[in-house]
Amino acid sequence: MIKPENQISIPTQLPSGPRLSIPLRFRDRRRVTILLTLAVLGYITLMTLPTMIPSHFKLTEALMSFAENIKIMFLQPRLVNTTFISLLGVLGQSILLAFLTTLIGSVLAFFFALASTRRLAPTSLVLGIQSFMAVIRAIPTVLWVLIYSVVFGLGANAAVVGITFHSVAYLTKVYADSMDELSPEIIETMQAMGLKKSAIIRQAIIPNLIPSYLSWTFIRFEINFADAIAVGAAAGAGGIGYQLFMSSSFYFNFHEVGVMVYMILAFALVLEIISYRLRAVKHQ
Repeated sequence: MIKPENQISIPTQLPSGPRLSIPLRFRDRRRVTILLTLAVLGYITLMTLPTMIPSHFKLTEALMSFAENIKIMFLQPRLVNTTFISLLGVLGQSILLAFLTTLIGSVLAFFFALASTRRLAPTSLVLGIQSFMAVIRAIPTVLWVLIYSVVFGLGANAAVVGITFHSVAYLTKVYADSMDELSPEIIETMQAMGLKKSAIIRQAIIPNLIPSYLSWTFIRFEINFADAIAVGAAAGAGGIGYQLFMSSSFYFNFHEVGVMVYMILAFALVLEIISYRLRAVKHQ
């Protein structure tokens, strides 16, 4: 068989159909909508701001007073009406309040998350729990504490229930999202083998969820610590938030406020270091 020395290749032109391009109409509409919304909000703010400012308000004196208070707080902190040991005690109360509400909320949220996971629960139950938790998250924690203070009265009981209530809604969402992000092949294989849901949860979900569980729980602890300080002042729940309220609004002693702010910042720095270590362990 004789092969030709030079093979001749005839170029073929592929049929080119109509090219589909996504019109920029939707993108432009969204951009225009955002700009119009911002413009309307800015106009409303500019129109209502003069009505919120008292007639006797003097901006220069207010700024000078604010700068003086900041200087007293951060450059001249000292204690007058309390002691450092007592402040450590009330700071510990706020930390314990945050720890207790995070612990209870994380346990309850884990079971609610299992009931709102799409691979383990029916769709009606998932939608019901997710909708209910979304309503709870939409209301701020301080408002929940004030609502429960009507039942329990102002104090630590309303703070515990209110912060825990919001923690459950927050952690249920993030736990359920973490469960839904797990590899579906593992769960489907175990379901095909005829294993019960309890075995699937124990052998597949919990081992893979532990890093995310610890990370989200610690983030919620940081949030609950800030909420514990806020409700201490707003709902009389005690802790260092109540001492801040007394020193700033009752005694008008910004020297003591500065000491408390430094103590809160020191504890927040410790939390940030622990959070960084947890992230490092999670990525190993």
